[in-house]
This record gives sequence, C-alpha cells and structure tokens, in this order.
Amino acid sequence: MKRTSAFLALTALTALALPALAGTIKGRITIPRARTLADVVVYVDKAPGTFPAPKAHAVINQKDLAFVPHVMPIVAGTTVDFLNSDQVLHNVFSPDKCVNKFNLGTWPKGEVRSYTFANVGCASVVLCNVHPEMEGFVLALQNPFYAVTDKSGLFVIKDVPEGRYTIKAWNRKYLDVTQDVAVPKEGDVPCNLALK
Repeated sequence: MKRTSAFLALTALTALALPALAGTIKGRITIPRARTLADVVVYVDKAPGTFPAPKAHAVINQKDLAFVPHVMPIVAGTTVDFLNSDQVLHNVFSPDKCVNKFNLGTWPKGEVRSYTFANVGCASVVLCNVHPEMEGFVLALQNPFYAVTDKSGLFVIKDVPEGRYTIKAWNRKYLDVTQDVAVPKEGDVPCNLALK
C-alpha cells in the first residue's frame, strides 16, 4: 500500500516537472495604406478543450477621453471593469445585440462599473454617451491564445499547444482573414496575414 502511494506521488511530481508541449506563433500584419498597424487582434479560432474565464477582472481605463486599451481580446465570460481616471464624468454603453445592448450609466473619477462579456465570437463596440468621440472594442474569444498587434503590425501568441489551428485576424475597419498553421511541440511558427 505504501509503495503504491509513493509511486502515485512520484508519478504526479514527474508529470508536474515535464515541460508543456507548446509553441509560439509569431508574425506580422500588413494593411495597404494604413496609418498604423496597431490594434489588430490575432487569435486561434478554436482550440480543443474548455477555457473558463479568469476570476480576475480585466480593466479598461477611461483616460484622456479615450478607452485604454482601445481594443481588448478576452476569454468569453470575462468580467471587464471600466475605470474612470478622468476629471470628468464618463459613461459606458454598447448598442451591439450580441451583448444585449447594455448601458452602465455615468460615474465620476475613481469609480468603476463592470460588465461580463459572455458570448463567444462577439466583437462589441463600447462607447461613452458623454463623449461621442470615445470608442473601444472588446472581442470575446473561445480560448486565451491571442495577441494584439503593435504599431508595426508585429504579434506573438505564446504557449499554444501542439496541433493544427486556424488563425484569424480581426480589426473593425477591415475584412477578417484566416491562415492555417501547424504548431510544433516547441519552437516558433511564422504566420503573416494581409488585411484588406
């Protein structure tokens, strides 16, 4: 009995010590005549398994009359806290049907209002009734394998389990594009996408 318990404990420790079999998807987005290549969400469309939303809330700041970050990918079911860091009142609402057209009301500096984005594949615009020039986006995804491009269009998606996947790129101004990739047990796989 003692040997069996010791063997099971050793097996469990060995399993924990083994490195995860995962690769990294790296690439660049190109967009003809674009002023910036930032804020494109690049993500694994579907990954095997279930991915519960994190308990910790994501945060979008309202600062200098802008939503920061401007674009936020999340795992579906994540609650997003909207923090007002400006000296003026702010509001957050979305007219999108996929998030049931919510309106969180208006609140002063230092306060937070929250909303849970539950629907997979929902790309929601978030707006401010007080400042119509303010606009942000929340993209609820099936899994946590995603990245947002920098100004030069570069992105890195780390720790993607070995396998074959469809990679998608999303930006509100352009048509979505896809590319199939094979992620190795470890190492990098290139993925370059051109948006139109």
